[in-house]
Amino acid sequence: MNTHQLYINGQYTSSNSNETINVTNPATEEIISIILSGNEHDADKAVQAAHEAQWGWESTPSNERGRIVREIGLKMNENREKFVHLLIEEQGKSREMAEGEVDLAIDYFQYMSEWARRIEGNIVPSDRPNENIFIHKRAIGVVAGIVPWNFPVFILARKVATSLIAGCTIVLKPSQQTPNTAAFFTEMIDEMNILPKGVYNFITGKGSTLGNALATHEKVAMVTMTGSIPAGVKVMEAAAQNITKVNLELGGKAPAIVTKNADIDLAVENITKSRIVNAGQACTNAERVYVHKDIASEFNNRLTESMSAVTYGDPLQDDTLDMGPLVSRDRLEEVDEMVKHAVKEGAEVLTGGRPADTEKGYFYEPTVIGGAEQNMKIIQEEIFGPVIPIVTFENVDEVIRMANDSDYGLSSSLYTENYHEAMKISNSLRYGETFVNRENFEAVQGYHAGFRKSGIGGTDGRHGLEDFLSTQVVYMQYKDDVK
Repeated sequence: MNTHQLYINGQYTSSNSNETINVTNPATEEIISIILSGNEHDADKAVQAAHEAQWGWESTPSNERGRIVREIGLKMNENREKFVHLLIEEQGKSREMAEGEVDLAIDYFQYMSEWARRIEGNIVPSDRPNENIFIHKRAIGVVAGIVPWNFPVFILARKVATSLIAGCTIVLKPSQQTPNTAAFFTEMIDEMNILPKGVYNFITGKGSTLGNALATHEKVAMVTMTGSIPAGVKVMEAAAQNITKVNLELGGKAPAIVTKNADIDLAVENITKSRIVNAGQACTNAERVYVHKDIASEFNNRLTESMSAVTYGDPLQDDTLDMGPLVSRDRLEEVDEMVKHAVKEGAEVLTGGRPADTEKGYFYEPTVIGGAEQNMKIIQEEIFGPVIPIVTFENVDEVIRMANDSDYGLSSSLYTENYHEAMKISNSLRYGETFVNRENFEAVQGYHAGFRKSGIGGTDGRHGLEDFLSTQVVYMQYKDDVK
């Protein structure tokens, strides 16, 4: 069984702490690896190494950085099957989902490499004679990248590829529940010997310890974290000590609106897909459905039938399954408690509604909840499991109000064949993303960001890259009497 070491300043090293953490396969509950539980001293060493390497990496021509980022993506592609296997094993994704995530991560490195020659500033007119004003875009500095357990390969790519192409060095900290793919990525980087020492650093351990150490470090220029709202609050509080920039993607409670003009077959298909992606453990997943009362009965029946047909089990034993397990027993118990609470509040389980009857693993039955009301906990709080509650509405203004009634503001979706309806609703939704007549998943060239408590800043595309850049203005005066 592997015990993964830390990787600091271009070499593997043990932790200053003697503690370790077991990593478990959520489908079998077997221990599959061991990681070191790093502490504040380890975080400091990693940041210091990144800080020492920062100027050299930032000064590297951008086309050379682009070549390196592209080479990393190509190397990932060579190791695609290994990444897929590790991802299924540590996180419980279905084979199809794991392949999709790894392919998207590879694509992300290729996409970001294309920005090498596109990091541009401006020249603006001066109010004074004999002066030019140059606006430069420069690397923000050392980035602390905190990766969640639900998409450990793709979000690693988001943080590493963007940092490198922007000219930033990085300290990467994966989730203690899913560190194996990041550990393998680190092995790959080490073997490639393509990055200067200190540009990429890898530390493992508890988020509460390392997250705080990274966010409070005076030499960290930005903390980019994907995770829960409580974790995001702690990162912001810690980063405030040094006025360190934060880039946060936090939770979501995405509404899916199905109007009376919707293609019901399309809505059922995409909402089902959205809900069972990663066993419902995705921030952009449809978390609550609002269906017009005129089609509610038909829609509820079809969605119930669709969710009842979802297959689940150990993805390493059957690569045709729709869905794998939840990531942990705690997650399983929290999802079950939310369903039980919804029933106590007056909602009705239309299918599923309990932990699956399996010998091992953290499986929850695909579940549809009918008769939900706007003020119920299951409508207001993130479920993060394969459970979808349904609320009925009577008119467009009512559903806009209910959809926007949330602490979250990451993603939303809308199903309608009426152009005017689509325009009014999409323009009224206060969410970072709105998907119309399609599944809930973003494009690498788009911009993935949330409103309200769903986060600050964003990722993907030009706007995401700009979060990793700082702006410098140079006022250049010159003399007129040049001979």
